[in-house]
Amino acid sequence: MEFRRIQGLPPYVFTIIDGLKQQARRAGRDVVDLGFGNPDLPSPATAVEKLAEAAHNSRNHRYSSSRGLPKLREAVAALYQRRFGVHLDPDTEVISTIGAKEGFSHLMWVLLQAGDAALVPSPSYPIHIWGPYFAGADARQVPIGPKGPDGEAHDYVDNVMQAWEYGWPKPRVVVLSFPHNPTTAVVSKADLQRLVDWARERDVVLVHDFAYADTTFDGWKPPSIMECEGAKEVAVELYSMTKSYSMAGWRVAFLVGNREVVAALAKLKSYLDYGTFQPIQIAATVTLNEELDYPQWTSSVYESRRNALVEGLDRAGWPLPKPKGTMFAWARIPEPYAELKSIEFAKLIVNECDVAVSPGVGFGPQGDDYVRFALIENEQRIAQAARQLKRGLVKLD
Repeated sequence: MEFRRIQGLPPYVFTIIDGLKQQARRAGRDVVDLGFGNPDLPSPATAVEKLAEAAHNSRNHRYSSSRGLPKLREAVAALYQRRFGVHLDPDTEVISTIGAKEGFSHLMWVLLQAGDAALVPSPSYPIHIWGPYFAGADARQVPIGPKGPDGEAHDYVDNVMQAWEYGWPKPRVVVLSFPHNPTTAVVSKADLQRLVDWARERDVVLVHDFAYADTTFDGWKPPSIMECEGAKEVAVELYSMTKSYSMAGWRVAFLVGNREVVAALAKLKSYLDYGTFQPIQIAATVTLNEELDYPQWTSSVYESRRNALVEGLDRAGWPLPKPKGTMFAWARIPEPYAELKSIEFAKLIVNECDVAVSPGVGFGPQGDDYVRFALIENEQRIAQAARQLKRGLVKLD
């Protein structure tokens, strides 16, 4: 039997390391799992209590709205006004999605079809690369993150402009995500404005996945693309409660921005779903309105874990620049092990150090010289992982 939509998908390389991790644990070894980026922090008590209350009301068991409840969209608009100074019309410029992955994937169906092209970061979160392919379009990968061992970074905005200039057919969509998973690259508001100005002259839609809007460190606050002048003419942005409010399993995210794009996604979703379970939407609304400090708390926890990882790796002889955001660290494979590439090096780490990480090649071919650490264990466990790396990676200084 032929499955045409998925036959071109490569093997999911993360399962290789997961299998080794499970095998080691069955053998009684204590593996510190810093691989899969599944948040371990609890969701706000406010959200849990409101969910339980709303679930007991049988009226909330019916079909909901695929666009999201009006009060939920109003809460998102209030968040953008409060956090970024951006006015959004909750009726025309905000739509709820069943997590950012669903929102992004269906957005690609709206914006692209066979014969079209999108510019996407590489390495990158896999759905950013594969979402355009699922829509039948070409995904042209544009380098992002560090160029090499000297720490110099790619200018993603310049790379996008150059790729568009020399590409044919001209890409209709540019995907971006800052702070970036997995490379932790960040962007300035001035560079976002430069990209918006460029897109306005070329009939290009900018899609910004803002998953780590609140997961940032050292007092730095990332810009929303919606802050840029003219952004609503060409840009949409995905904001998620997954990391900011540690609500990964709840599947609550939003697309905001250009009203034509929002309306088009709403039309498609009206054929595909009836929205997130209504008690979840009610709980999310209350959380957005009442738990104003929760994102700062989650961010502070991840910052402390980042510090533990960077300090521990430095003591192990594996220096790592401090990420400014995300719940990850993007670590170049140390020179004594560089010939192994990411899958073999990640295997070595599990087998010799009892630490699980994600192979960089799983995020695209540009990532094969790196592994990704997820900050999903507490500081003590991360320090333990660093000690095990120092002990097991005998070629490090």
